[in-house]
Amino acid sequence: MKASVYIATTVDGFIARPNGELDWLPGSDGVVDPELGDEDFGFSEFMNSIDVLVMGRNTYELVISTGQWAYGKTKVIVLSSTLKEISEIVSNTVCLRSCTPIELYNELKESGAHHLYIDGGKTIQGFLRGNLISEITITKVPVLIGEGIPLFANIPEDIKLTHLKTIAYENGFVQSKYEVN
Repeated sequence: MKASVYIATTVDGFIARPNGELDWLPGSDGVVDPELGDEDFGFSEFMNSIDVLVMGRNTYELVISTGQWAYGKTKVIVLSSTLKEISEIVSNTVCLRSCTPIELYNELKESGAHHLYIDGGKTIQGFLRGNLISEITITKVPVLIGEGIPLFANIPEDIKLTHLKTIAYENGFVQSKYEVN
């Protein structure tokens, strides 16, 4: 089974401001940025390749607070030890779990899942610590915010990556894809 990360960061490596805000990320407010047009940077193709999206509580709460559920009928698992319930609006496709990344990975593998999308800083870090991530795609947005929530933190040892490809977009976004060794 493959587990992939597909995420945007600032050039200085943050996935959100210290308070969790994404105001630096074009389109995060639900308004289409005319500079981006209908470009989705491969996200639709990526979403069509996955069976299950695993996200953390903070990511879930941020997404659900927008009033728009961007994941349609994709099966979503929210990994949290503190969240007690899921919004009724998405209860047909979203479930809540409190377990380790390794336990969840093994359960999903046993259930026949083929490709997981891992999202959210702490969740990504937990899956990386468990050596469960196969591939990482990072889209760097041309902005520096100086401080925030880092994509990579608390990694106990080096994680070797093999560069697969990089695409530079006209708007300044730079997307790199890596295989985790």
